[in-house]
Amino acid sequence: MATTASLKIDDKDYPLPVMVGTEGEKAIDTRALRAATGYIAYDQGYGNTGSCESQITYLDGDNGILRHRGIPIEQLAHYSDFVETAYLVIYGELPNQTQRKEFGLRLRKNAAVEMQMQKILEGFPTNASPMAMLSAMVAALPAYHPELATNDFQKDLKNFDLAAAMAISKIRTIVAMIYRYQKGLPFVFPKQELPFCDNFLHMMFSEPYQDYQPVPEVSKALNLLLLLHADHEQNCSTSTTRMVGSSAANLFTSMSAGICALSGPLHGGANVAVMQMLQSIHDEGDDGTRFIAAAKSGSKSNRLMGFGHAVYKNFDPRARIIGDACDTVLAKLGIDDPLLRIAKNLEQAALKDDYFVSRKLYPNVDFYSGIIMRAVGIPMNMFTTMFAIGRAPGYIANWKEVASNPKGRIYRPRQIYVGATKRDYVPIALRG
Repeated sequence: MATTASLKIDDKDYPLPVMVGTEGEKAIDTRALRAATGYIAYDQGYGNTGSCESQITYLDGDNGILRHRGIPIEQLAHYSDFVETAYLVIYGELPNQTQRKEFGLRLRKNAAVEMQMQKILEGFPTNASPMAMLSAMVAALPAYHPELATNDFQKDLKNFDLAAAMAISKIRTIVAMIYRYQKGLPFVFPKQELPFCDNFLHMMFSEPYQDYQPVPEVSKALNLLLLLHADHEQNCSTSTTRMVGSSAANLFTSMSAGICALSGPLHGGANVAVMQMLQSIHDEGDDGTRFIAAAKSGSKSNRLMGFGHAVYKNFDPRARIIGDACDTVLAKLGIDDPLLRIAKNLEQAALKDDYFVSRKLYPNVDFYSGIIMRAVGIPMNMFTTMFAIGRAPGYIANWKEVASNPKGRIYRPRQIYVGATKRDYVPIALRG
């Protein structure tokens, strides 16, 4: 295989190194391009630019492959759970029994949110965006734990184990607190003896004098939902976390920036768009039949949300897994929800109709995740915060890669300037 590529500019050849990843991914190294030629590479949105080398997640969208640290997502979904997968993503290996116990203990011991931070939460309007509240609360963590967030990589890495566990556990607690605050309900403190997802459901849905009784199928589906979102290569919010971290910003600050990026509707809000589509179909008195016919006719107002994927060109491997879990949860809870019936109609049509099959418009993970969360009782405005809980391990692992790289540099993209050329200042009196 070639070790160099050649770029020809004005009849002069410039050799550029070729990089090859462990899964055969190939890249042309353009780091020396500007110094050698005066040119930069232009790639709007970085869609064809490798911004880093990473050992965390391998994603092959053409073939529907997703692996964390080399382990296929299908195996993790079948054999593992969210906490164990989080450990794998962050530390690079599956934990042994001692490591799993210690990691779980750190999560349980650091679940509670300080009383002073509760006052910050109570200072927000009750109708504020949950993602705005979550990012602000995570951004405040360095103020309450300055020993873990020094903005010095060497110092912060020494306390990384505690900071990582605190981030995962407290984000889960903060999300539950946001839900209860907006509902006008008192906060419910975490219980150390409960598993990760059961503890979340306890903090979300417990009633006065009556603790929430977990339904095994619901806990399992929630666990799976978080696991399937643990990391997804260099997406918008993960890349944001790395970019902020490259300035030597601490873990909590970098994660808060990632959460802000996740709040955008083109990234973390996809499952919200699915439920809004289903509600619109229901409001029109349709069971999905007319909507599908209109979508096939090319109507832009009848766009199928939650079908197809920007990265996966064949199928989303996570969707196949969570689709089965969705059926199990709905059957167990015996829910008769018209929106969920419409969703099943759309799913069956997309999986069987040649129009959708030929265009690879298959249901993706966002389609099923919204259905599961609605069935569990999580309101639509909280969907993206659930995404943030699941994605926390990926943010943490990517920040750690940046912080641990002795040859790392601050992220600083270039641009192609297309503004005004040099012109002189005109005093205000002469501007007309």
